[in-house]
Amino acid sequence: MTVKSGFMLDWSQAALCSGCEATQGCCGRKTTTGQFVCFCNDGLHDKNCKDRDRSKWRTITGLGAAACGVIFLSACLLLCLTRSLFQPHPPVKVEKFLLDYRTLTTTRYTYNDITKMTKKFKHKVGQGGYGSVFQGWLSNGTVVAVKLIEKSHNDGEEFCNEVATIGRIHHVNVVRLLGFCVEGSRRALVYEFMANGSLEKFTNITDVGHWVLRKRLYDIALGIARGIEYLHQGCDQRIIHFDIKPHNILLDHDFTPKISDFGLAKSYCKDRSSVTITEGKGTIGYIAPELFYGNSKHASHKSDVYSFGMLLMAMVGLKEKIGPADGSSSEAYFPQWIHDTISNGQKFEGIGEDKDEMVRKVATIALWCIQWSPIDRPCMKEVIRMFESSTSNLTMPPKHFCHAIQPDYMIEALDSSSTYSGY
Repeated sequence: MTVKSGFMLDWSQAALCSGCEATQGCCGRKTTTGQFVCFCNDGLHDKNCKDRDRSKWRTITGLGAAACGVIFLSACLLLCLTRSLFQPHPPVKVEKFLLDYRTLTTTRYTYNDITKMTKKFKHKVGQGGYGSVFQGWLSNGTVVAVKLIEKSHNDGEEFCNEVATIGRIHHVNVVRLLGFCVEGSRRALVYEFMANGSLEKFTNITDVGHWVLRKRLYDIALGIARGIEYLHQGCDQRIIHFDIKPHNILLDHDFTPKISDFGLAKSYCKDRSSVTITEGKGTIGYIAPELFYGNSKHASHKSDVYSFGMLLMAMVGLKEKIGPADGSSSEAYFPQWIHDTISNGQKFEGIGEDKDEMVRKVATIALWCIQWSPIDRPCMKEVIRMFESSTSNLTMPPKHFCHAIQPDYMIEALDSSSTYSGY
């Protein structure tokens, strides 16, 4: 072919050119390399203007996704930080206690462990002073009692007292603490299970409860005395319980008594004669008069001796069962009436001949324990000696009693229909 003007062009990229023009581009060739290009409206050139648009949108989409990811991660971090700041934590006193007592042999459980142990708190067995008590089972099948603390005072002081005191004690007449749980604001205590509950239900006026108590009166009273004596003399430091009463004496399957609930307990060195307290501790009807009426801020182990004496009175002295036949006991101070009855050699109404001597012995020991002045009260070692001696060797104490406490006042806790568990 002859070309008269211009030059001959050989175009082999027709397919690419049509594609470029279809995307509103202008096809051409780079003069330097001879490479086919598609000149787009924005001045950019590529094989296809739409491909360039797609690349641009991919870039925009990628940057947007990255920004969303950063925002999402920031939100998650902020949420975690917020939860950490506002999640309930153990009180400072509890946290300090856990640091100080890291060597405790008592097992620490998680709240999830407690939930599984109690089968989601299915079997409630009682209501304690600070929360509910549930029956539970350890992984080895051991039956336990779990106290879920729902009310807390003094920044968790009662919880710390319980774990620090009972967690280190091993005595046949003191309930055993098997473990505890501290998780946020949740706290729980795990004890050995006491099949017969608290002594309180056996000091009521029912014939069955009264018969069981009379049958085992001596053994139960002596066991409680030995437990208190161990707290006062058998530990490294002297421990004052401050709340000895029927509710806080638990009975196992064999009716062995065990002291429980150490939330008010205080410990101090044995070379000191007393411990400083900031407020009265105990339960009305069992609290020592020097703690309730006096202005003294010092308490000694003799406060527990008084409470033990009133507990013995509750065990042998319910006026509904052994009070005067004419019903006049409510008009006179009950210990005064018991003192007169024993001193005059009279019989207690409602007590069989086989139990009369034992009741008189326990009542006499109780009268010694509830002397008004702490100096006049025996220590628990002397109380045990009284139990182990014959009745004929016991002398009657003077009538130095707390006349301000009336009988109904004394047994106020016994008349309650509470399901208090004692833990």
